[in-house]
Amino acid sequence: MKTNLKLTLRVSLLLFAQTIAFGQTFIQGYQDVVNQVSQTNTTTNLTDFENLGVKTRGSAAQTNTLNWIKNKYLSYGFTAAQMVEDPFTYTGSTAICKNLIVTKTGTLYPNTFVIICAHYDTITGTGTNDNGSGTNVLLETARLLQSIPTEYSIKFIHFSGEEAGLYGSQHYVSSVVNSTIPKLDIRLVFNIDQVGGVAGQVNNTITCERDMSNTPSTNNAASNTKTNELINCVNLYSNLNTLLASAYSSDYMPFEDNNEIITGFYETNESSVTHSANDLLTNMDPTYTFNVTKAAVGAMLHFAVANTSALSNATFNSENQVTVYPNPAKNNLYINKGTLDTENYSVKIIDLNGKTVTAKEFNNSQLIEQLPVSELSAGIYMCVISTENKQIFKKVIIE
Repeated sequence: MKTNLKLTLRVSLLLFAQTIAFGQTFIQGYQDVVNQVSQTNTTTNLTDFENLGVKTRGSAAQTNTLNWIKNKYLSYGFTAAQMVEDPFTYTGSTAICKNLIVTKTGTLYPNTFVIICAHYDTITGTGTNDNGSGTNVLLETARLLQSIPTEYSIKFIHFSGEEAGLYGSQHYVSSVVNSTIPKLDIRLVFNIDQVGGVAGQVNNTITCERDMSNTPSTNNAASNTKTNELINCVNLYSNLNTLLASAYSSDYMPFEDNNEIITGFYETNESSVTHSANDLLTNMDPTYTFNVTKAAVGAMLHFAVANTSALSNATFNSENQVTVYPNPAKNNLYINKGTLDTENYSVKIIDLNGKTVTAKEFNNSQLIEQLPVSELSAGIYMCVISTENKQIFKKVIIE
């Protein structure tokens, strides 16, 4: 079953692929998804993050920020079962900090993970750039990838305790990665930290970071390869230039020390007001954060090996923010109609032969409705959501 599914996905991807240098390909389906990154969402997320206040450990602001992030994921169609809070303490206080881990299961390699991470804690000031900007990148990436099948599983991780000394990521590596039996299989760690740019400057370059450490050095070559792939993704799916640099002093470091493969984004024009009360939106360039987010979405589609054969500008309609989840599904499929302006719509599930295998009408519908799929055979299907004047198509996988 896995072999056939893998073949199907790879053939679909090849239909969209155009070969370029370095053996990587431009995939129009990926670009269609990247084009759905929203400047409005980016600015709104940064504003909301700023308004939540100073996010020190144990503070109400940090708890409120964690809950705000969780509610964002729920609004994108992720379920509470996909979210895990990872609490910890560290030297000097009994105050509890929490990492948040949101997992999207891969179709072919469910036990191998691409991690994209950013910290959400601050020490002085609201940290709108450091690291509300990285938080936004994760949120927009999760919103767009939620309903797209990927071969590899993805973990969206929001770390706490970074500013005090990388305590959240250290805790996760020691208590989760190395305590899982067998050890958690990590394909890549992609860290996003401080990508807000500087107001009044030309912010058109993103720094791509690779492992150059000698403790250990055995993961350096693989990190260099993945970082060059990241640079290619930036060139393919955004208008940004790139600068290659060494990784340092952020949440990928405990993973690097654990011999994992890492890469990362960091702003090239470095802000002079981080870790201060002036780390505010007014001193940033939100258009730069928007462009970095586009690059990150393209990179995550590549690293997690996404299948976008059923998506185009017409079918992947994020203006209405319609999502179906979980994907893959087993017993029930949930339809979140997003901003679709109707109370009445129908849903059909169509197999690869074009046969409708189940259908249901929803009248006076709620925001989220449920469609039973437990009777369907495992495989790939098309979910067609129809209103009086619109059809939206979503590829779904039934386990």
